[in-house]
Amino acid sequence: MVESMSSRHLLLVLHDVAPSTWGDYQPFVEAVDALGHVPMTWLVVPDFHRQNDLQAHPAFRHMLSARVARGDELALHGYFHCDDGPKATNPRDWFMRRVYTHEGEFYALPRSAALKRLRDGIELFQRCNWPLQGFVAPAWLMSEGTRQALRELPLSYTSDARHLYRLPDFTAVDAPGLVWSARSAWRRGISKVVSDRRERRWLHAPVIRLGLHPVDMRHGFSRTYWLQTLKRLLDEGRTPMTKVDWLTLQRQQEERVA
Repeated sequence: MVESMSSRHLLLVLHDVAPSTWGDYQPFVEAVDALGHVPMTWLVVPDFHRQNDLQAHPAFRHMLSARVARGDELALHGYFHCDDGPKATNPRDWFMRRVYTHEGEFYALPRSAALKRLRDGIELFQRCNWPLQGFVAPAWLMSEGTRQALRELPLSYTSDARHLYRLPDFTAVDAPGLVWSARSAWRRGISKVVSDRRERRWLHAPVIRLGLHPVDMRHGFSRTYWLQTLKRLLDEGRTPMTKVDWLTLQRQQEERVA
């Protein structure tokens, strides 16, 4: 069910979901569940850092299946979530892959390699009987080869930090998001200032994404921020939805207008 009377929505998105990060997320998820029905989109990594193969964690898979049953969405989030490809050959690529992030798994992949990892991820979801509509590249970084591969697959959307993209034609849909850099106290302080400013700017935006990461959950300051922000946006009348349900709602509204 995707119909909503509200004209403003929020999308709660958990990044880097894996057996090793569930301990970080679990208290937060329990706090969200206590608020009532707040559907979430979980970005699932099939083998996080090559040390968290989901096939070896049946209890974790069962937990994710239970989340699907209660209305949450699971999306494919890379395959290994680590960039272990050949060394960068130019300064820009070196910066993006070794300074900006070490986890841009799909940043430099050619079409063939991207297609294999995407198909492997799709097959895992099928074995687990998890519906799959979306793919999100780690750090939102995608090579042209990855884009080519996504056009060949039965997925309905991907995203970056500012947009959702309908596949296979990569039609952009505005979906601004709040995200933190929480690895140090000064980064958390700056993230709070920037996020507060952006939230005020997006007061009337049709949708706001809350993009959470496991490291956010390891610090009381950032963890409290996300829970308080979620509560505030709900109190302001925003309707929580999964990413795929919100995109479906947008499509329905566009068809009615047309």
